[in-house]
Amino acid sequence: MKPRTNQQIRRTATNKSILEYVKNITDQMDSEEPFYVFDMSDIVHKYKMWKYKMPRVRPFYAVKCNDNPLLLELLAVLGLNFDCANKKEIQSVLGIGVDASRIIYGNPCKTRSFIKHAAAVGIDLLTFDNESELYKIKALHPAAQLVLRIYVENSGFVCQLGTKFGCDPKSAEHLLYVAQELGLDVVGVSFHVGSNCMDKTKYGKAIQCARQVFDRAISMNFNMTLLDIGGGFPGSAEENVDFDEIACVVNEALEEYFPLDVGVDVIAEPGRYFTTSAFSLCANIIAKREAVAPHDGDPLITYYLNDGVYGSFSCLMFDQAEIKPLHLMDSADYAEVCCSLWGPTCDKLDQIVKKCSLPVLTVGDWLMFENMGAYNMTLASNFDNFQKLSVKTILSIGTCEFLRELPGWWHLAQALEANIEHVQVEKDGKLHDALNFNVLQQFSVKDLVTA
Repeated sequence: MKPRTNQQIRRTATNKSILEYVKNITDQMDSEEPFYVFDMSDIVHKYKMWKYKMPRVRPFYAVKCNDNPLLLELLAVLGLNFDCANKKEIQSVLGIGVDASRIIYGNPCKTRSFIKHAAAVGIDLLTFDNESELYKIKALHPAAQLVLRIYVENSGFVCQLGTKFGCDPKSAEHLLYVAQELGLDVVGVSFHVGSNCMDKTKYGKAIQCARQVFDRAISMNFNMTLLDIGGGFPGSAEENVDFDEIACVVNEALEEYFPLDVGVDVIAEPGRYFTTSAFSLCANIIAKREAVAPHDGDPLITYYLNDGVYGSFSCLMFDQAEIKPLHLMDSADYAEVCCSLWGPTCDKLDQIVKKCSLPVLTVGDWLMFENMGAYNMTLASNFDNFQKLSVKTILSIGTCEFLRELPGWWHLAQALEANIEHVQVEKDGKLHDALNFNVLQQFSVKDLVTA
């Protein structure tokens, strides 16, 4: 049977249950504060697809993308490893019981104190792309296993990282000589083609380039055992390139340049792939203005929301994202009009959507925005004293059944119990109040924790 495409997967996974859940809780809420909805089932779905599409590639989740504690707990239970960029991220991952051997310190330019901390807590896998980093590591963590990050051309990506990180492959030999002179252990090569893939062929070219650096290192007697293909994998069906297409390119390139029998461990650093579609944002309309004499094509109504580009919509500034609002009205008999959406600050840059079509809404109504799980929370600021948003979690019975069979499920069960006031469980296509997990006879968190 032909594997389903991302578009097919998304149609079956985009849940009406999430929209129904949002309708239910907004109808009952006294608060107007914006909030996120975290769909755990979406993460499990993405995990299964990764294992099916790229079975050779072990994912090290990029914590900087979204550091929600329940998300990290879930990824740990699924067996993912973690890519950390600083001390705080390392502490967050170690704090949920993840062993240091499951972490790569993927930032090529680290402060001295952070290198000391990595050595102290037993994180040995570190990346580098310059000579000064080697001298720091020699002084502070000489037993580290090092991964050389190389630059790869990434003009086909929205967020290009090559101008900041990655040595020119032509300079790799010099860095390998320096590492050899210092007695440091280089074990692999990494690259990052950039975020928001628009050209799947970049992965194949990058893997070919990594093979050349590998061969040079092997000729210098380094024991090369690791290839890190970085991130850039799409997290929603709305993105330009399908995950299936990238997986095919990666698998073919690995078969050609790093066949299974060479014994190289292949890892990746996906972030947005796992989180983008798992989080939706709900924001409240706090004010509206109707145009008195609009010009042709101008918005008839301007809506002001209680979240904006300095908060959860930071993706508009950093990711060139396209935001599509969803209203919560039940009736199909409404007329849509041209609208614009703005955030709550006094800044004229705080525009969320220049033009969109929505029904005529009132102050106090809610809008929902899908695909808000990648970097939106971690990049949000407290400008104008806006606070970090709450996260309400939803999971299905099927997800519970799958997760409870995995080692470490009880860790996640404890975390769910600790957040019980923000957790709902879906059953038979409907949502019911499962804040007390004991109402699910086969899923008593207390029993699972003490089993």
